[in-house]
Amino acid sequence: MARIVIIGAGMAGLAAAARLGTLGHRVTVCEAAPTYGGMVGRYERDGFAFDTGPGVLNLPAVYRDLALKSGREPLEQLVDLVPVEPESRHLFPDGTDLVLPNASRGGVAKALDTAFGAGSGDRWGEVTNRGRAVWEATRRPLMEEPLPEGRLADPYPRPPRRGPAKWLPRGSYTLGDVARRELGDHPGLTALLTEYATRFGLGPDAPAGATVLAYMEQSFGVWYVRGGIRALADAVFRRCEQRGAEFRFGTRVAEVLTAGGRACGVLTADGERIDADLVLSSSPDPGLGWEKPGGGLGRVRVLLALRGARPEGTVHRTVVHAGGADWERDALLHEESVPEGPTVQVLRPDDPSLVPDADHEAVTLTVTCGVREGDDLDAYAGHLLDHLAKSGLDLRERVLWREVRSTAWVPVPSLAGGTLNPPNGTGVPGLYRIGGGAHPGGGLARVGMSASITAGLIGPA
Repeated sequence: MARIVIIGAGMAGLAAAARLGTLGHRVTVCEAAPTYGGMVGRYERDGFAFDTGPGVLNLPAVYRDLALKSGREPLEQLVDLVPVEPESRHLFPDGTDLVLPNASRGGVAKALDTAFGAGSGDRWGEVTNRGRAVWEATRRPLMEEPLPEGRLADPYPRPPRRGPAKWLPRGSYTLGDVARRELGDHPGLTALLTEYATRFGLGPDAPAGATVLAYMEQSFGVWYVRGGIRALADAVFRRCEQRGAEFRFGTRVAEVLTAGGRACGVLTADGERIDADLVLSSSPDPGLGWEKPGGGLGRVRVLLALRGARPEGTVHRTVVHAGGADWERDALLHEESVPEGPTVQVLRPDDPSLVPDADHEAVTLTVTCGVREGDDLDAYAGHLLDHLAKSGLDLRERVLWREVRSTAWVPVPSLAGGTLNPPNGTGVPGLYRIGGGAHPGGGLARVGMSASITAGLIGPA
């Protein structure tokens, strides 16, 4: 049995504690905040409740595996997990209204043909087929196994070049290149492709392999946890307690201690020493063994308490696309501060547990953008509501109150051909990295995999 200290009780820390406790280790989790969950937070006021982090779940197989490996129960016995159907609605500046089915690539192709004209579905399908090739080539090294040494080439299978271009040197091939060369710069298809990447903090200069994000979502589906994604954090926390993990909230770790070149415990901000055989850190703090990967994109979230019932037939997730796609791409490339008329994700779950009664609705707006100190985010929330109204989604007269939250950093997924997040092992024996800033990167599924990979490296007691 090893004594293990985990720094941070976010989803990576919770998943690691559940797995390592099941393997027979003695686990202590130190969390600076007063509760667990990290970015998977919850805000409650006047009978309304909101997720302050992710609002939907991709690749639930990661947490199904955690549930089975740590307790031999299906995830569906721990939370009420339901598919989001339809998967999304997309409102474009030219008035196009596109509704995409969940986990149905054939249905997506049909919807695209209807919205954008015959052949659009086939063109999109060719790109997502290449995304499938990326998934098959990178699923194990970039999702399920320790990060291999060296740079991984982007396995995106580029289409053959024709004409004089075939004689030019083959440089890097980006998501923007896919939009231009394979989607013909079609404004709707381009906006759809880049939105998947933008949600993960990636710009149009991301490797073409970022098409895997669209492939994964449209092939494996999008899911919702009733009660909000915070209910998933609650379930994993309960599993940690069942496996004997000790939680120390309000305990900020100031330093990872070493002896003989090996991690031997942590020192808290209060000066307390906690001895350990192994330390896992989900905190991108140089004093704790590693620094946050580069990237300056953040998120702005606006939580809206609305009067009036959720209208019949309302889609769970609506994406209002930017009025100036070229301008937004430039803003993302240069990490400019809160842009005007951006792409906005609107979450409107049909979940009675999130509202005081049936005559109210809880809505969350999310924008991925640069966030700078001094930005007037409440004024920006008003701008976003005006922007939605111009797109035909006017919520302004129903707003009882709004709460604005922001984060200055979006953990991005590791992508072959791009910047890879640091590996789970470190140069210090006994010290490991987990969480969104480590391999395999950001997102609920990937932070869960970082815990699984690291638990595999450590092994049973």
